Amino acid sequence: MKFFIDTANLEQIREAQDLGILDGVTTNPSLMAKEGISGHDRVMKHYVDICEICVDGDVSAEVIATDYDGIIREGEALAALHANIVVKVPMIKEGVKAIRYFSDKGIRTNCTLVFSAGQALLAAKAGASYVSPFIGRLDDVSTDGVQLIEQIRLIYDNYGFNTEILAASVRHPMHIIQCAEIGADVMTGPLSAILALLKHPLTDHGLAQFLADHRKAADASR
Repeated sequence: MKFFIDTANLEQIREAQDLGILDGVTTNPSLMAKEGISGHDRVMKHYVDICEICVDGDVSAEVIATDYDGIIREGEALAALHANIVVKVPMIKEGVKAIRYFSDKGIRTNCTLVFSAGQALLAAKAGASYVSPFIGRLDDVSTDGVQLIEQIRLIYDNYGFNTEILAASVRHPMHIIQCAEIGADVMTGPLSAILALLKHPLTDHGLAQFLADHRKAADASR
């Protein structure tokens, strides 16, 4: 499973990169605004800055337009920024048409705001590189987001689609484990959810015991 971090915070991206587990980054205008990044030129530069940290991973950069011509224009400009850029396109009719255009042009895409297996099927048919089901937001409305990942996995395997399933809106470490169990290709979420995988009380207890025993042995040898 690939690990992406969902943020525009450069320090968090560096931390994940330094940990040695970072495979990519997803971000969007809302996350950019949260970091105080506004204005076309600053946003475009920030995408490049992210790519230069995540040197070997895909970086999803989202279009703002919702009309076909606007999506194409923005998507081509984003793709031209850096080889790592994947154009993030919303799951709407004009977006699906644009995904087919981008696919035919060799521009990689991430179909975002996916909430049903039918939407995921359309995205794969259009040639999306990634499809992003938002499992946390489905959980918020009392729907099983992880079950949607399972449905999409079955459909894609049935027909040999190459589109990668990117579990988005991951909220906590159990989301990551559950998505890994059912075969999601990628997860994207906050750094905190990834770091939480490190923690287990028995690990903490065991390490404390090892260190205490080491100190006793060292004191006894003096």
